[in-house]
Amino acid sequence: MRIYRKEFAHRYGTYEFGYTLWVEREMGDTPECIYQGGYLPYSGPDAQAGTLFYMARSARISLAHFSLSSENRRIVKKFDGLLLREVVPLKQFNWKDKTFLSFCTGYFTARFGQKIMPEKRLLSILGSGLVTHIIVYSWKESGCLAGYVLLVSDGASAHFWYSFYDTAHIKKSLGMWLMIDTARFAHEKGKKHLYVGTVYGDKARYKTNFNRLEYWDGSKWVSDVKMLRELAKKDGARVFDNTR
Repeated sequence: MRIYRKEFAHRYGTYEFGYTLWVEREMGDTPECIYQGGYLPYSGPDAQAGTLFYMARSARISLAHFSLSSENRRIVKKFDGLLLREVVPLKQFNWKDKTFLSFCTGYFTARFGQKIMPEKRLLSILGSGLVTHIIVYSWKESGCLAGYVLLVSDGASAHFWYSFYDTAHIKKSLGMWLMIDTARFAHEKGKKHLYVGTVYGDKARYKTNFNRLEYWDGSKWVSDVKMLRELAKKDGARVFDNTR
């Protein structure tokens, strides 16, 4: 992998000079190795997803002794038994289907605005070579679609990259349940870690409700969740949590 830096900001008076860290994936590099180094896949509109990774304050759930927290159990009670899970390898899923794409982009439009996840960006993510599975959730009683999760699975690691779900349940914690259920699935499959994206700002603090959560501090993985909550709180409420 090729690691490089790009100047970001500076405060000359206090001798603080900021540089962002990037990784360019090269032949033979595994996603698991890159994730372990504190990097996440870049999926912006100006670069091909799957080749570029950025360092950030990301988080992962250690699954060796996975258990539900009290907040997890509260969410689980709301949805367990109501949904069915189907894990489909990407190569067996028609991810260019317009109905599927419309559902996913429609969710992002309703949640974050029209420009956040245009179809072109979503297709780039799906065609990046990183997504290995699409988890399809449906309502057990009606059989209607409830949502999707894009999963990256490599070695002993998995990454909950993006989720898209029924917009009628945006404020009912369905998104959190999808993350919890994906963690359960990864645990069942013997994964050691589930990466759950960045933790910046108030909107990402829900991720700190997992037991055995670790975050990347720029040098190492740290299990001090109290400190992570404080860092996210200091970020303020304006930070957009793109989840991954």
